[in-house]
Amino acid sequence: MGFYSNVIFPRFYDCVMDKPFWTKYRQQQLANVSGEILEIGVGTGLNLEHYPEHVHRITTVDPNPGMNRMLQKRIGKSGVEVDKRVISSEELPFDDDSFDTIVSTMTLCSIPDVQQAMGELYRVLRPGGRFYFLEHGLSDDPEVQKWQRRLTWLQSKFADGCRLEIDIGGLFLQQPFEAVDMDNFCIEQVAKTQGYLYRGTATK
Repeated sequence: MGFYSNVIFPRFYDCVMDKPFWTKYRQQQLANVSGEILEIGVGTGLNLEHYPEHVHRITTVDPNPGMNRMLQKRIGKSGVEVDKRVISSEELPFDDDSFDTIVSTMTLCSIPDVQQAMGELYRVLRPGGRFYFLEHGLSDDPEVQKWQRRLTWLQSKFADGCRLEIDIGGLFLQQPFEAVDMDNFCIEQVAKTQGYLYRGTATK
């Protein structure tokens, strides 16, 4: 992993994603999480302060050592015990049916083999467990889609592999979840190419 990915990008990510308007989305996403929790793409730990009071321990996955160094600083302030794994979501070292809850916040866009990762996440989720997601992806506006496809190469270069044209809804529908409850919307504070969000839960 190069200097940009390991040193510069984590700070850039933290600056961009640590904005007040994201707080309500994080709080809404995490309000009902419970049980054994796996958060993938934990990044610099911006979700930690928004977990409900009853959550005392989570497991996290992120392959970027630079992200994990910044995460460590937030763990001490959060009061949440974190089993931190510096690994990718494509090959998870957990047994089948290990977690009651999976959390993913602006993560799936950056996983190189996201379909394999989705299969792994489904595998480690317990029957009846829920996958809570808040992701950006492919817009429902054809004109915006054109620009998303044109700009993905640039986004990927400067945002450590992030792709704009990922069909998040399609990813969840490809897995045999019992139910997927999802809403799509565009936020005003972010450009339309980056600000089309998918929010919801998938139940195994």
